Amino acid sequence: MFLTLLFIYFPALVFGLLFIKNYRKEPRQFRNSLYFLLLCLFALWGLSVQFNLPWLVLLGFVSVPFGTVALVVFLLANAFVVVRREGLSLAHLLPAFLALGIIAICVGVPWLMLVPAPGIVVALALLVVMEGSYLAFTFAALLLYSWLYRKLPKRRDYDYIVVHGAGLSGTKPTPLLAGRLDKGVELWEADGKRAVIIVSGGQGSDEEVPESFAMKTYLVEERGVPADAIIEEDRSTTTMENLRNSKAIMDARSGAGSYRSAVVTSDYHVFRTAEYAHKIGLVADGVGSKTARYFRPSAFIREFAAVTKAHLWPIILIFVLWLVPSGCSLLAR
Repeated sequence: MFLTLLFIYFPALVFGLLFIKNYRKEPRQFRNSLYFLLLCLFALWGLSVQFNLPWLVLLGFVSVPFGTVALVVFLLANAFVVVRREGLSLAHLLPAFLALGIIAICVGVPWLMLVPAPGIVVALALLVVMEGSYLAFTFAALLLYSWLYRKLPKRRDYDYIVVHGAGLSGTKPTPLLAGRLDKGVELWEADGKRAVIIVSGGQGSDEEVPESFAMKTYLVEERGVPADAIIEEDRSTTTMENLRNSKAIMDARSGAGSYRSAVVTSDYHVFRTAEYAHKIGLVADGVGSKTARYFRPSAFIREFAAVTKAHLWPIILIFVLWLVPSGCSLLAR
């Protein structure tokens, strides 16, 4: 019986051990999301075999087409809501573009199987399916793990709390940025008002003042934070610059590696920020502020694109694996 169960759950055990090992070593790694999703899928498969519940696996297969249709409808509806509330822009149309891409693949690939098509077209369709399958898997993995990472308990004994900028409305923080600042104050108060708050954000070409100035003003005037508990970092324009410049300030004040920090951003942006912090050697917990639900899909799609861009080697590997047999087949013709 033990050997049978071991055989059934062996894949889940392998990915479970990999996940635990890598999470304990460093929770801010993209591979953790892949291990965790594989753990869940193989555990579900093991349960279906152990308790003779084939409907669990069947439910998974059936959910693919129905889930795809539901996802397309949701994305199109979400794009409509975001554009109506936030205005028309390329970023706000991302859910619609993703929905149209899914429709094109789901309709185009079966259509190519029914009509005679040139070999190169069929080969390219195969590449789209291979790359699309990987992206769909990693999208689900990152979505699940990002939620898990935000929900896991974090330490509260911080020396520094870094709040990332997010745009201004005139000289005032936008509601999105105000939410980040309020979350930073929540952490600061929970830690006995001991930590130093670093407000990080430079001045955009369309902004009247640096974001850090508006952020500090908000904290002092609206939230009652003493001015001497706040440090402005007013040169950054990207997430990575937020982290590098803030790290330089903390290193100069306390010495590299001798402090603990939290980086506060919007909930959809937490994992990528934490991953970037890991890359530059910054010991920091990612903490997220709440974002309007209608805004999350388009925001997460942008996050997924950024994370994928930072981890291109699987996409390149899939392309190479496709190129060798496909190229040989086309040359043989």
